[in-house]
Amino acid sequence: MVTAHRQFTDMSPKAEKKSSGWSNIRPQLSAWSKPALLALVKDLYDQAAGNRDFLEARCQAEDGGGAALEKYRRKIIEQFFPRHGNGIGKLKLGEARKAIRDYRKATGNLAGTLELMLTYVESGTRFTCEYGDIDEGFYNSLDSVLAELARLLVNEGAELYPRFQDRLLQVEAAASNIGWGYCDSVREQVQMLETTLGTEEETDPQNAPPNERP
Repeated sequence: MVTAHRQFTDMSPKAEKKSSGWSNIRPQLSAWSKPALLALVKDLYDQAAGNRDFLEARCQAEDGGGAALEKYRRKIIEQFFPRHGNGIGKLKLGEARKAIRDYRKATGNLAGTLELMLTYVESGTRFTCEYGDIDEGFYNSLDSVLAELARLLVNEGAELYPRFQDRLLQVEAAASNIGWGYCDSVREQVQMLETTLGTEEETDPQNAPPNERP
């Protein structure tokens, strides 16, 4: 009976977890032929919609747009403004933010990631403008994504700011009457971006064309 008990203990979920994982799978996959690996990827592609979206996004990683990005955008918008039903989303913000993370993990594409972040902030702002006040958690979520968007623009994507500038200014205007401190936070973030990335170099009057000199 003692021996049997020891055998049962060795087969516990904890023991199985220790003996499984990528470290055990990788050596086997390394020995597979290219056709076998392609067949495996095809099986994964067919198995779940999430896998298909991930693989399509990875293959379009350099585009920063296209059908793959649009699928992730649609996942975000659906949580606020679904195409079917009564037109009011379920506001599963975790699902919407997961779409941003999944795309970023699949592609590493900064422009596409910023597009999804701004889509999230735009959709949430539009939702509360159309349907009224929500709650603190809702606005905190929008604010945190906007803050991350601003951080990425300043630190990694300054050259991309003109692509999103007008839309960010529109979000600032739309949020101007929203409470919970959201309007103030949006204004601070957008004005920081304008000050840091949106300023244009002043033309030296001496170098200006004669008809434009003061």
